[in-house]
Amino acid sequence: MTDDLLNIAADAVAIARKLGATAAEALAVDRRGTDIEIRDGAIEKLEQAEAREIGLRVFAGQSSAIISGSVLTRDAITRLAETALAMAKLAPPDPFAGIAEPDQLATSFPDLDLVSERLPSPAELEALARSAEDAALAVKGVTKSSGADASAGDRTIALAISNGFARAYRRTGVSVSVSAIAGDSTRMERDYDYSSAVHLADLESPEIVGRRAGERAAKRLHPRKVKSETLPVIFDKRVAAGLVGHLLAGINGSAIARGTSFLKDKLGQALFGPHVAIVEDPFRSRGLASRPFDGEGLAGARRNLIDAGHLTTWLLDLRSARQLGLKPAGGGARGLGSPPSPASSNVYLEAGTSSPNELLSHVNRGLYVTELIGSSINMVTGDYSRGASGFWIDNGELSFPVSEITIAGNLLDMFGSLTPADDLEFRSSVNAPTVLVEGLTLAGL
Repeated sequence: MTDDLLNIAADAVAIARKLGATAAEALAVDRRGTDIEIRDGAIEKLEQAEAREIGLRVFAGQSSAIISGSVLTRDAITRLAETALAMAKLAPPDPFAGIAEPDQLATSFPDLDLVSERLPSPAELEALARSAEDAALAVKGVTKSSGADASAGDRTIALAISNGFARAYRRTGVSVSVSAIAGDSTRMERDYDYSSAVHLADLESPEIVGRRAGERAAKRLHPRKVKSETLPVIFDKRVAAGLVGHLLAGINGSAIARGTSFLKDKLGQALFGPHVAIVEDPFRSRGLASRPFDGEGLAGARRNLIDAGHLTTWLLDLRSARQLGLKPAGGGARGLGSPPSPASSNVYLEAGTSSPNELLSHVNRGLYVTELIGSSINMVTGDYSRGASGFWIDNGELSFPVSEITIAGNLLDMFGSLTPADDLEFRSSVNAPTVLVEGLTLAGL
């Protein structure tokens, strides 16, 4: 399948060049997956999908256009190329767009172990979802299910470019999730849990996932409101990764080039304390966002985006690197119908040396956040405001659940006071341990 898909992409590039394109690149994807959703023991959704598609970008000098299609016969691809070339000739020139130079291309491709030995059948997925839901419902205080889901997918990606790059890889993925509701009448609370993995063998037990979801929902019963004040806030590791996500948005090369990021003048400066490091690793074995090359055929590398608290780099694709006069670092990602843009791969905030309980012990009064709701983040100024729920901290211990509050601050101040715990887990493409942030404003009663 991999060779066949790569041949299709290479043929599309050759056709575009023959028609007169000065450069071309083709991304071909073959994907198949199954998704099953259970609610109250009954199947609510069963979807199986297969698709083979191609996205073709062509250049006419400094002008370009991109088009996608799902019919992959030679005649159909020729029509796509003709249409894309006609569009490119009408598009305005962009002096920063273009494919990579041959000496910029990836030349080595590590084995990242991205293919599971086997994927679960639809019957096995149904069993996973049922087990997760049953485990959640077995928790005392849980009254109903908000649904359990299990899915499996297999995808092959092939990229061919007229600069000589031609490579493909395959990746798989499995997941299970469940949402539980505790309480009754008008006093109900919801919470969830999930597990995602490249390999079926790495997927957490659905019973564990379901039990955690149920226990979290039950603990949220009978929440209180609290008065407005400025206090330290601990972000549970499930939501702490969002703070890393805001950093990634702030160092996106396109935003830096436009001058629309609150971090545009911060390269090389200390954003965090000297104990903080944030790592990007596209070559992490079995990583949920691992890739042997980026969407423009360049190699990535493991690097510290934040090193000893200092901002070391931007997230760059070729276009933004050219705009900023910098060397690209394999950070381009593209879709079938969209051009490349800066993106990260596996990113994580390195674990600290204190346990979550030790962080708690240092907080006399504060908030432990387990869920964030909505978003009002100004990426130009760094102003941060989000709805939140969680637990009140009293004398270093979790006291009672709280809800209907807003936490607010500025991301620069939040980064500067952040302390990570030692409970880092790799559950997503962006991960963080539990973190303590000083001096946030709580808006409650």
